[in-house]
Amino acid sequence: MNKLWLIVKREYLIRVKKKSFILATLLTPIGIGALMIGAGFLAESSSKSDQRVLIKDDSGIVKSSVIKKSQMVMDFTDQPLDSLTKNYVKDGYDMALYIPAFTDLSNKKHAVKYFSEKKPGMAVIKEIERKVESSFKDHKIKSSEIDRDVYDSFAISVDMEDGSLKDSESDGKVSIMLGTAFGMIMGFLMYMVILVYGMMVMRSVMEEKINRISEVMISSVKPFYLMLGKVLGVGLVGLTQVAIWIVLIPVIMLIVQSVMGIDPQAAQMEQIAAVAQETDGFNIAEIFREVKAMNWVMIIPAFLAFFFGGYFMYSAIFAAIGSAIGDDMQEGQTLMLPVMLPIIIGFMMLQGVIRNPNGSMAVIGSMIPLISPIIMPARLAFDPPIWQVLLSIAILILTCVFFAWIAGRIYRVGILMYGKKVNFRELSKWIFYKG
Repeated sequence: MNKLWLIVKREYLIRVKKKSFILATLLTPIGIGALMIGAGFLAESSSKSDQRVLIKDDSGIVKSSVIKKSQMVMDFTDQPLDSLTKNYVKDGYDMALYIPAFTDLSNKKHAVKYFSEKKPGMAVIKEIERKVESSFKDHKIKSSEIDRDVYDSFAISVDMEDGSLKDSESDGKVSIMLGTAFGMIMGFLMYMVILVYGMMVMRSVMEEKINRISEVMISSVKPFYLMLGKVLGVGLVGLTQVAIWIVLIPVIMLIVQSVMGIDPQAAQMEQIAAVAQETDGFNIAEIFREVKAMNWVMIIPAFLAFFFGGYFMYSAIFAAIGSAIGDDMQEGQTLMLPVMLPIIIGFMMLQGVIRNPNGSMAVIGSMIPLISPIIMPARLAFDPPIWQVLLSIAILILTCVFFAWIAGRIYRVGILMYGKKVNFRELSKWIFYKG
């Protein structure tokens, strides 16, 4: 165990002292801050470049209606159509719109022509269509002599509430919203951890094999402990990087807010208002109450179990592949494809699992150890049955032990094997080599 600790310490210190690690750890939060600044400037520049539309309305319907304010500027003119299409650019407009005098408003579709030297975006066209349609709709309501209050009373809103909840102040939709966001974040995080740090383990093994450093180390430590120490050391590097980001990213965001002149409290209130609008009036107190009510006693330990289990399982496989291929990356791609396939399938299943976290696909995916580190963490916020969580963890642990044994058997042969093309048949032979 002492030798294992020395290997873990060596792998950890070598990587955290590298300039690439320091730069990546520091530049990632700075990059996020730069993206925030860029998004702010883009939003500001887009607001300054509003579309200006000059409208010739022969129907008189749109001109007489009240158009809701927006970033788009809409002015009306009575000049002839030929003159309009020739002079609208000179007059400082981006687009000209011609609305003919419709004789029959009973038709559901009416053609409105636009003129523009540059092709407008679909969002611009859709916004103009909505404004014109709204004007014609209001005109037809007035012409039909239907009382507007009576017409508006036809609309009805249905609000679904969870009748199984004991807390009458909660309707359950906030917890579903939070569970969806939390599930996507956890699933994506697992996907990235497995890919990034698993590949890091493989590259490390390849570099040491090429430089023949591993031969020196194997003379004093068993190959299995060497592989295990490398997996644990790189895992600690990943945890260190994530911990630093958790601290730095909020600090960078606060600095960006102050530099751009954003009032954090005002920004927070705008975000709360936006959330409330999107979620039919949910208030921040209700969101905090639902967050507090989530089963963190199960979520945190279970997430850590899948986090470390998924990382350890795939890192051991990547270490075995790295020991087998040496510097032949083309050969490595052939061996990596079956390993990458379950990760990709798990990520593709993630959206369907979030939509139906207790469906058959989600339950079955949670029990398949190669994809359960991605699928089950995404379900944790939806309170899956505890027996499913425990069974999934048990299967994952047994699978980790199995793959660690297989990876160790391949590693002990592959780390000393040079100049030989490796395929899956050859790897299967290495597993059962004696010695």
